[in-house]
Amino acid sequence: MKYLALIPARYASTRFPGKPLADIHGKPMIQRVYERCRGVFGEPCYVATDDSRIERAVTAFGGKAIMTSTAHRSGTDRCAEALDTAERLTGERFDVVVNIQGDEPFIAVEQLEQIRRCFDDPATRIATLVKPFGPDEDILNPNSPKVVLSTTGDALYFSRSPIPFLRGVPREEWQARHTYLKHIGLYAYRSDVLREITRLAPSTLEQAESLEQLRWIENGYPIRTAVTHAETHAIDTPEDLQRVLDLFPTEDTK
Repeated sequence: MKYLALIPARYASTRFPGKPLADIHGKPMIQRVYERCRGVFGEPCYVATDDSRIERAVTAFGGKAIMTSTAHRSGTDRCAEALDTAERLTGERFDVVVNIQGDEPFIAVEQLEQIRRCFDDPATRIATLVKPFGPDEDILNPNSPKVVLSTTGDALYFSRSPIPFLRGVPREEWQARHTYLKHIGLYAYRSDVLREITRLAPSTLEQAESLEQLRWIENGYPIRTAVTHAETHAIDTPEDLQRVLDLFPTEDTK
């Protein structure tokens, strides 16, 4: 199985402009993500970006970058373009593309290995990770999408609302009465499937929830999941960055 690891990265961000270049213990954030991904998937590994500042930073630390269009609506669309470019550059054909968030500098190696193992099953077309909500996490937070699964581990639905609705149970007791699962934004796709899903028109459910993965489910693409218990530390704001630096005050973050 030939894997292509891609890290979509944009410079523009409403809440944290230049986020991929934020310094973390002497290295830009994007370098820390790149090094973790390359350690699991090997070469080739590319940062897919639309900004020359990010491209220069990646080149400076010895990484590889692919320039993409500024018009992409999502990291998935950016990965589809980068896949075509990577295949032209390398002359290879990749079986699976792994889409790693550029704002997870301390992503757990075990999570990367988990999503790779999903493709040990030849029936897997798209894979992602889910994690049980901790007791101190807010299931009502719309910025933390929830997911419900089938008995075979495929995603049935994603929502910004808590799902399932526990009828007859006071809302303040929901989290104690049911294990809610949150979606971890790490994806992998068969290469042909990635090309297909990025040609689909936005769907009704996707537009209602503003969650692109609903487009894939609506169009009949199953999404295999793996359950992780590793903590995630996504950085969306400068405050998030400071919180993560406080959690990991030294270079040793493994």
